[in-house]
Amino acid sequence: MRRPGGWWRLKSTPEKVETYTRWSFHFFAVIEVFALGVTAYGRTGAGLATVLCLLVAAHAAVCMLVASRALDWTRGRRPQPVRLMWVLGAVSAVVSVVAVAIAERGPAGEVETAAGSVYGGVLCFGAGVITLGVSGRRRMIAVVGAFAVGAGLLTFPLGMPVLASVVLAGLVFVTGGFLAVTSLFSLWLLNAVYALDDAKETRSRLAVAEERLRFGRDLHDVMGRNLAVIALKSELAVQLSRRGRPEAVEQMIEVQRIAQESQREVRDVVRGYREAALEVELAGARGVLSAAGIVAKVTGEASGLPAEVQSALGWVVREATTNVLRHGDAKKVAVTVRTSKGRVVLTVENDGAAETGADGPSAGSGSPAGAVGGAGSGGGSGLAGLRERLSAVDGTLRAGPVGKGMFRLTAEVPLPAPAAGAALEVAS
Repeated sequence: MRRPGGWWRLKSTPEKVETYTRWSFHFFAVIEVFALGVTAYGRTGAGLATVLCLLVAAHAAVCMLVASRALDWTRGRRPQPVRLMWVLGAVSAVVSVVAVAIAERGPAGEVETAAGSVYGGVLCFGAGVITLGVSGRRRMIAVVGAFAVGAGLLTFPLGMPVLASVVLAGLVFVTGGFLAVTSLFSLWLLNAVYALDDAKETRSRLAVAEERLRFGRDLHDVMGRNLAVIALKSELAVQLSRRGRPEAVEQMIEVQRIAQESQREVRDVVRGYREAALEVELAGARGVLSAAGIVAKVTGEASGLPAEVQSALGWVVREATTNVLRHGDAKKVAVTVRTSKGRVVLTVENDGAAETGADGPSAGSGSPAGAVGGAGSGGGSGLAGLRERLSAVDGTLRAGPVGKGMFRLTAEVPLPAPAAGAALEVAS
């Protein structure tokens, strides 16, 4: 059973920012209802106040829909909501006209104040929301200016002085422009977060591509020369064999020797590619995390450990670091290596449990199976690979949240008897 708030923890950082931005726009509509509609009940009778509140609520609902569709358009998921923006403009005009009619024909006093607030308020909110669906500074200014001019023109039936109409139009222009700038800044921030996330993914892909190129260069260096020698000696052996020369046998023996040597060199290349030295991985994790703006603290000594133990724990450090960078929102990461009672214990702890953390109850219980849904590829396949590597050296792996907002991954590997004594001497 998923814990409360699990839907939020499963979101990536850009998705969280998008959700926050979307609901901020919806909150503007809620503010409109309470500031313009609900407050009318304290200024006029229940009948007129209900009419004004319903008008404002309808306008706010259209604003929420336009803001949501405009946000999707900004992210390239929907076409530009042109029709909805025209609908919002029409609704804003209708609500404003009705508010003017109520203020002109309704009872004097507080009714005019309530209707006037609705009149100016819906135009300000409408102008701010419509600018979400337009591109370009000039169009944004044109939209806000059109609402301001309309606000000034609609005041003439009320018999307002020209100066008062100009002031009201200026207030609508300033307030609507402020809402528009605030909304557009929110969209700019959201796009910047997505761009940074794409850059992080690009950096990860480039790192993988660079490693593939390195591996390809190593194989080419090893196999290219040997294969060329094998081809030449095989051709020489064919020519000697056709002439009945006994040296053909020697050449084929040499070809066999070079082929066996090539096999050994390829195995060495692959072994070096698969193995991960713990000291190298610790230094690399510190550098990569620091470059990503994460405070990394690495403590412990990895020297003196057997090669197979270093390789297994090195992969744990590599996988945990990748998980924090790709799926986490951590600010601090602590990596600790210690030797105790003939076992090497590696601990990786970070404060990004919401993202690197668990998916399901197994993580909360500290069970190895499925503890971290974000590690490696989806569904915890990264941890499955780590468990396979650790099982080869009789090691274990535990992962899960520890406390509020914290996540810990612990790998333990037993040391062979001679290595355990040497490691204890180094630790002491």
